[in-house]
Order: sequence, then structure tokens, then C-alpha cells
Amino acid sequence: MFLSKLERKLQEELPGLIAQMLMAPEKRPFLAAPGKPVPAAVLILLFQRDEEWYTVFIKRNDYDGPHGGQISLPGGRMERYDSSLQETALRETQEELGIPSGRIRILGNLTPLHIPASNYIVHPFVGKYTGIPSWQPDIAEVKYVIEARLSQLLDEKNVKFKKIFSGEHTWNAPFYDMNGEEIWGATAMIMSEFVEIIRSVEF
Repeated sequence: MFLSKLERKLQEELPGLIAQMLMAPEKRPFLAAPGKPVPAAVLILLFQRDEEWYTVFIKRNDYDGPHGGQISLPGGRMERYDSSLQETALRETQEELGIPSGRIRILGNLTPLHIPASNYIVHPFVGKYTGIPSWQPDIAEVKYVIEARLSQLLDEKNVKFKKIFSGEHTWNAPFYDMNGEEIWGATAMIMSEFVEIIRSVEF
């Protein structure tokens, strides 16, 4: 019942940027893109464990680049051999988490989000995994996997704030506290839209 209502809701008008901005850092830059934004896709993967709904995040390995060491949704940039952004999301999820993409059913998509630091335009998709996943993360890209209950994301007590330091500037940034893991920035903004959609259906 929850999935069918969620799927219908994803086909309707989405909460969009207003919902995403609920978890935006206080001084998130709105910079002019230095060139055409690079298309990318991520997946909010839903699955059940012990009759409770979960989603999954990954802690990326440290590397030189704007997203090294961050917690994110599985996903990445669109490659020339991807037939669509949906295929990008499925391919990247399979590569990073080691699960078969054939067991994922796409339910819909959310509002694209531009990330100034990398000049990616990220297209979020929502999918449901059939069965209980057994993670086999790609050790070259993924440090570890983080499972989070949807009920945790809906609990306002898990929305907290931290100070971000950049050069001489300091500002507050909201984040989701998932068992001590801080999910903030673009990932939190994408999830805030998804949370608003979940609140609008019977969960």
C-alpha cells in the first residue's frame, strides 16, 4: 500500500526546490556554472528489513575532489554509454553496492539539483529493491555502507545543525543525524524533498 501510494505521488507535481532548500546550508552558493552542467544521477533505494522500510547511503573513500570522503546516495555522472539518466542511477548503484540492478524497480524521480562545487546537475530517482540486499561495496569507491530507517528521516529530532568553516567564513548547515552519521549538503537537500513526499502519503 505504501509503495503504490508513493509511486502515484511521484508522478504528481513534486515539492521541488522549496522542499530541497529546507536542508540547504545557510549560505549555500548559487554560482553561475563555469560551463554546461555535467548530468549525473543518484538513487534513493528502498528495501524492507524486519517489516520496516529502509534506505541506504554510502561513505565515499577520501580522494582529491569536491565529493571525496562525503556521505552520499549511490550514483555518479552519466557516461556516454548510458542510454538514460535512469540507467546511470541503476548502473552506479550496482557498481557501488554490488547488488543486481535487475532487482530494482524504479518508482519515479525527484527534482534535479545543481551542485556548484562539481558543476553536476544531479537527477534523483527512487527505486524499490526486491528482497533483502546483501551489500558488496566497491572498495575502490566506498568506505562503508549506511542503512537508515525511513522513520529516522521522518523524526524531526534527527535534524540537527553544525558549523561549516570555509576560509574566513562560518555558517550553519542542517544535517540528518543517522546513528551518528551526518548527512548534509546536496544529499540532505535531495532527501528533504523525499521526506516531504513521504509525509504526504500514509506511511
